[in-house]
Amino acid sequence: MTTYSAVVTTGIYCRPGCGTKPRAENVRTFAHPAVAEAHGFRACLRCRPYRVAGPIAADAPELLCRAVQLIIAGALDTGTEAALGARLAVSPRHLRRLFTQHLGVTPDQLARSRRAHFARRLLDDTDLPVADVAFASGFGSVRQFNRDMRLVFRAAPLELRSRRRRADRLVADGGLVMRLPFAPPLHWPALLAALGERAVPGVESVREDGYRRTISLDGEAGLLEVRPGGADHLLLRAHLPFWEGLIHVVERAGRIFGVAADIAPAQTALAGDPLIGPLIAARPGLRVPGAWGAFEIAVDAVLAQYAARPRAREQMAALVGAAGQPVPGLGHGLTHLFPSAATVAAADLRSAGIPRDTADTLGALARAAAQDETLLDGASPLADFVRAVGSVPGVSEDTAHRIALRLGYDDAFPAVARITRTPGEDSAGAAAAWRPWRAFAATHLAVAQLPTVPA
Repeated sequence: MTTYSAVVTTGIYCRPGCGTKPRAENVRTFAHPAVAEAHGFRACLRCRPYRVAGPIAADAPELLCRAVQLIIAGALDTGTEAALGARLAVSPRHLRRLFTQHLGVTPDQLARSRRAHFARRLLDDTDLPVADVAFASGFGSVRQFNRDMRLVFRAAPLELRSRRRRADRLVADGGLVMRLPFAPPLHWPALLAALGERAVPGVESVREDGYRRTISLDGEAGLLEVRPGGADHLLLRAHLPFWEGLIHVVERAGRIFGVAADIAPAQTALAGDPLIGPLIAARPGLRVPGAWGAFEIAVDAVLAQYAARPRAREQMAALVGAAGQPVPGLGHGLTHLFPSAATVAAADLRSAGIPRDTADTLGALARAAAQDETLLDGASPLADFVRAVGSVPGVSEDTAHRIALRLGYDDAFPAVARITRTPGEDSAGAAAAWRPWRAFAATHLAVAQLPTVPA
């Protein structure tokens, strides 16, 4: 578990690996940057802990993890703790008690710290005007932005920008460039190959020089480009119609590559496994690939349920061409935005060349997702998620697990292959030994089966 060291004599907290050497009796440890800030400590100027997301402990309660994910998705940007509690079917008092017990901060304090950290990154890395930084970071007003930056960093935004280092500013010939920090290592070639295997034609482009995709923001088209940047970060270049809510664009982009994931517990737990251990050793740092849009990967999973990958890819291209919004002039094979659930629900999928059984299941899934926005939000426990998605006519349990894996459920396990550890043992029996990290194991198994994936 990552801990942050705070020095009582200086009022500064540092992330692990910082070169400071205070006396042991003057050091306090905290599990998360927001907790150190809540106790009055400010970020170290040397190691700059605000540049790396503070992970939640792997043994934290599932309810807490789901609440944190909803906060990251913006549930408290305009909402309240009471609304968040209602979404999770708990009282706001119980929610605050859970956060205070396991993190040491309230949900609002965690959300404020996260917005402030992202704003500080924008002040360091970009030349966006301060007002644009405020709204891009999820703040409701410039006044709130100034207040919270002073609370967290003890300085006004313009003063913080004046302190940035010359090497921080990312100069770009078009678009806005930001770092996507991660805890090394990250196996970029294998992760890129995994994403390329399921890239949506016309919407995603996966090539040796990086990953690109179109996105829709309030009906307007945007373009994201991601490539390696350094030993501890990827580089994201965003071409967007507006900067408001940029914090959520960057979060969703990072989710595709698992940059915020703490894979150390899974690697430690499975390193000695006779089947998974050698795969981890061959590709250290491989993350479970995430997704930009839940409905998008749900459609892919349904197509894969009925057809082999080459045929499913053709059907996906046909669906995007028939129902997606065209975006001309992008290059790299990017031509459309992925259609929404409501659009697919109203589309004539048979005329796009989708077989009847597949079209019926896709239609049922699209209608269910359009009518219930929580169906694919990943906020419910895995068993409940699989049950709810599997209740859609035609969607199998294995398909529900495929979707859950890309949405970040650690224990999701689709049937990636007929895997046996001992003669006569089925894949379910083999996978039982990998709980609660079956998604991590399944990713290594799936990547190992791809052609020409470097170790």
